[in-house]
Amino acid sequence: MIKRISALTAALALLAPAAASAADGEVNVYSARHYDTDNAMYEEFTAETGIEVNIIEGDADQLIERIKAEGQNSPADILVTVDAGRLYRAEQAGVLAPVTSEQLNQRVPESLRHPDGLWYGLSQRVRGIVYAKDRVDPTEITSYEDLADPKWRGRICIRSSTNVYNQSLVASMIESNGLEATETWAEGLVANLARSPQGGDTDQILAVAAGECDLAVSNHYYLVRLMKSDKADESEAAAAVGFLFPNQDGRGAHANISGAGVIATSPNKDNAIAFLEYLTTDQAQAYFALGNNEFPVVEGIKMDPILVEWGPFETDQINAAKYGENSAEAVKLMDRAGWK
Repeated sequence: MIKRISALTAALALLAPAAASAADGEVNVYSARHYDTDNAMYEEFTAETGIEVNIIEGDADQLIERIKAEGQNSPADILVTVDAGRLYRAEQAGVLAPVTSEQLNQRVPESLRHPDGLWYGLSQRVRGIVYAKDRVDPTEITSYEDLADPKWRGRICIRSSTNVYNQSLVASMIESNGLEATETWAEGLVANLARSPQGGDTDQILAVAAGECDLAVSNHYYLVRLMKSDKADESEAAAAVGFLFPNQDGRGAHANISGAGVIATSPNKDNAIAFLEYLTTDQAQAYFALGNNEFPVVEGIKMDPILVEWGPFETDQINAAKYGENSAEAVKLMDRAGWK
């Protein structure tokens, strides 16, 4: 059974000596992912290993700050979060420890894990382009760079520059195209916006369906959720749009990750590594893939039928660590370009 650690329990841990917080047979997971299927996956890990999973959930930045505040007495063994940009924040905060694991290095592609083993990708989230089926021929736009073409003036929706998904996308473009070219691109994108950036990815998709814009940028699983929705307005909106994977003739589509790393002060380090390795097994990868319509990091894993129907595609092979490393420049660049 999964045990959720209360705020009081975690606070009491701060008052105890570090050695007293260690306990055989448990792993304490600080998670910024909030999916029921993750819980089922953790329960399976306990059933297989006998190691109890204790979960503290929260916002990624809050969890990182909490681990820092708890210091040497922190009960945290693992940080699970989404986006390499957030994992970079944990890395910069000094809360992650390098892990050397033959299984992790074999299972997780090099581009989806930290070069020094500070974190490992667990699922892939592709940031693609959503288009109005009745107003856009998908052959008209094949790359992220095409979003800056003046022919799309007043026809694009995208969320705020403060969103880490967009920051990581821009960071990847800095790595591929250079700072100057990416800033020129961002200026062109801003000039093409149909409205001021607002809302989340789902809002961008709904705006395309409603005719507020003809193109939008979104992580793929937001559209899949709408396609599966029991609400008629959402499923109808999903039917009105298409999704394309950009840059298939070049570097490939931008794929970010959900990922995890072992905490430097982990009181249960062996259990933490065993837990992290479990998350890359076939059964755990299936939970990631089917639970939130994400793409697995391991090949050959069963995926949602919708994703299978979308067919194979190429992803950018830039190491995801670069998204975090280039994030500060990305934020400044977006601000200079007027991306609100």
